[in-house]
Amino acid sequence: MRGMRLLLTNDDGIDSVGLHILARAMKRHGQVVIVAPDREYSGAGAALGALHLMQPEAHRTAVEGIDEAWAITGPPALCVMFGRLGAFGAPFDLIVSGINPGANVGRSVYHSGTIGAALSGRNGGISGVAVSQAVTGFGIEGQGWDEMLIGQKWHTAAAVADAFVEGLIADLPEDPVVVNLNVPNVEVGEISGWSHAAVGLEPPRKVSSATLHPREGHDGTFLVKMTWGDAVELPAHTDGGMVEDGKVSVTYLSRLEATGRADLDRAESALSTLVPRL
Repeated sequence: MRGMRLLLTNDDGIDSVGLHILARAMKRHGQVVIVAPDREYSGAGAALGALHLMQPEAHRTAVEGIDEAWAITGPPALCVMFGRLGAFGAPFDLIVSGINPGANVGRSVYHSGTIGAALSGRNGGISGVAVSQAVTGFGIEGQGWDEMLIGQKWHTAAAVADAFVEGLIADLPEDPVVVNLNVPNVEVGEISGWSHAAVGLEPPRKVSSATLHPREGHDGTFLVKMTWGDAVELPAHTDGGMVEDGKVSVTYLSRLEATGRADLDRAESALSTLVPRL
């Protein structure tokens, strides 16, 4: 019987520290193959791109501690599609996407490339886990400015994903599931618990305006400048509200449901060994 094979990807690019840390945390669960975009594709959702124009390429690359890694000239969903079509060997048993700097909560679940990769896997009958972590001090959904990532506690999100995946692969459901994990940016021991979460309607901080500004030297061309509103307090039962309150939110997107699934009891039990269930 062949061993478990995990495809690791993200939407921040092959050189993302969060991806590398997550991939190394997954090694104890089976063979890890990284197949990730060669550059940032945040906000790409489950898009594949115009393949006839892109002419995608795969480039072998090196990631410390990982035996096989590929950089793809395309978005994360395309990376997963190539993987499930056999471009990188034997079939994969699980897609793990992340760690995204910035919580993917509320309406960002419809735009997130991190989540889009997991959804692409489900289209091919493979379960997926999307892993995102809040960025302290801002709260823009799905994105974290570079200067705010200094001191990011990647190891906490990796530990949460490690625990959940341990239980998930022990009894993978026949009906593929997409799990969206959002983790606060604190030490593991400071997490106040975990719970199922509803997908919220609002992000922690949203774009409040978009204005056109003429681009010097280019007639009829404008730069689109966006401004951000103030951070808002989100309902406690939503994914964003839980993360704001220092909790891990667990949302099953494959059925757009907030409640648990009986066939994921082992995954939830494994998570509860690390973080208490609320």
